[in-house]
Amino acid sequence: QVQLVESGGGLVQAGGSLRLSCTASGRTFSRYTMGWFRQAPGKEREFVAAISYSGGNTYYTDSVKGRFTISRDNAKNTVYLQMNSLKPEDTAVYYCAQGGSPYRTTVHGSDYAYWGQGTQVTVSS
Repeated sequence: QVQLVESGGGLVQAGGSLRLSCTASGRTFSRYTMGWFRQAPGKEREFVAAISYSGGNTYYTDSVKGRFTISRDNAKNTVYLQMNSLKPEDTAVYYCAQGGSPYRTTVHGSDYAYWGQGTQVTVSS
């Protein structure tokens, strides 16, 4: 049974930083792309960042480029999202997700098979 457990959300002032973590279990972590998505109130879920199974390739949505960094530690089965220079529009529930097919990199939510429970990030102005 695959489980993804997120942590690290919270309340921060604009311009501040947070680091989200997501620890996975149940599959060979190092074979799968990991992604972060977010959903703000009243909006659809959107892609934030993804990292290939080896960590060699990363992808970001335009609105977070230069501010967010995705990374992974395959020895710890954990993916991270370092978020700097946070803005009020970054407020959302953040979800980590694991790709459905081994060794395939994707930014499309429909290609991710497993999801965490979500962690709230609130950025005050």
